[in-house]
Amino acid sequence: MPGKVLLDTNVVIAFFSGEKAVTQHVVQSELFVSSTVLGELYFGARKSAQAASNEMRIEEFASSASVLSCDAETARHYGQIKDRLRLKGRPIPENDIWIAACALQYALPLATRDDHFKEVEGLRIETW
Repeated sequence: MPGKVLLDTNVVIAFFSGEKAVTQHVVQSELFVSSTVLGELYFGARKSAQAASNEMRIEEFASSASVLSCDAETARHYGQIKDRLRLKGRPIPENDIWIAACALQYALPLATRDDHFKEVEGLRIETW
């Protein structure tokens, strides 16, 4: 269903790989990406054999999406999420907590392929 959506790193990578189902979602949605996801993408690009062309692709993608930065409100959500996960004994990767915090802050569903996001209370997830 088309609408506003925050993209996880693995969905952006699937888009870059040309997966038709993901591409169809992308063209039908208003895209948001967190600065954390961009950081993960840039790190991946730097490790690749084609760093310069991959970085250009990320920059082109970022110019077509709304980039959401972390701020004090994101940090508050991060602290709440991390504490709830700690209490449940269900930690998830640090960057993914920041991504989830951004999704909650802006009341956006998160398009992802990572099941561990289901541990985050109140997070709406779309599996692309």
